[in-house]
Amino acid sequence: MHQHTLAAEVIQKGVGLHSGVSSSLRILPAEPGSDRYFVRVDLPNSPIIPATVAAVNQTLLSTQLGTEEVYVRTVEHLLAALSAMGVDNARIEIDGSEVPLLDGSAQVWTDSIAAVGLVLQPVCDKQSPIFIKEPLWVHQGDAFIYAIPAPETRFSYGIDFDLPAIGNQWHSWSLSTNLENTFITEIAPARTFGLLHQIEYLQKSGLIKGGTLDNALVCGSDGWVNPPLRFANEPVRHKILDLVGDISLLGKFPLAHFLAYKASHNLHIQLAQKILESF
Repeated sequence: MHQHTLAAEVIQKGVGLHSGVSSSLRILPAEPGSDRYFVRVDLPNSPIIPATVAAVNQTLLSTQLGTEEVYVRTVEHLLAALSAMGVDNARIEIDGSEVPLLDGSAQVWTDSIAAVGLVLQPVCDKQSPIFIKEPLWVHQGDAFIYAIPAPETRFSYGIDFDLPAIGNQWHSWSLSTNLENTFITEIAPARTFGLLHQIEYLQKSGLIKGGTLDNALVCGSDGWVNPPLRFANEPVRHKILDLVGDISLLGKFPLAHFLAYKASHNLHIQLAQKILESF
């Protein structure tokens, strides 16, 4: 099994969803076996933050890696794009504490990666597949996420909101192993979404300072504030996007069917930790 890295650098700039602060991010090719990792180039000595489950230190409405002093927030969309498109090794330099939200999806990232292409790298011992030998799960109330042994890596998700425009939605997507990467067309374009009645509370809590109608879908009791949607079930597809990004912190995707319902970044990471413990 070979690895891949980018053929050239990718550069994007934008505002962070929660901080509201603009940052520049540069993705560079990296050596075989180096994995995906962040570098805070705005801090003394440019500290490295690995994109691993062990590095997760917060999961409130996004996934954050690092420590209380040195961290990078809202990494899930970028990591989903890199991992689903087969970028095993990448040096991600950022001059701030939060990955740019861009349009609220992973589409800008996948377009940028596709534009520069990938380079084949030598076989790496760390690339042995991860097999799920028996079902693993975590739950909280009626929310849950399972990892079930399967011949392919598949992500299935369900959500249920007391808003007619969202309601109950389910979607299932299989990680493509052929040249036609369906992540680009089926999952990456799905944007983050929020509920109109929660926005004021979240902003007062110091969250979603960078959220706008240009980078997030907003839903109220009368329907979507900023249509049109890119998919009829765009919200649940975005939940799959988040899950792909969180599970990518394992380094490689296990052969398993991930089945989630009303889950969260916190439950995603709890399951990833449980998978690591099962090795």
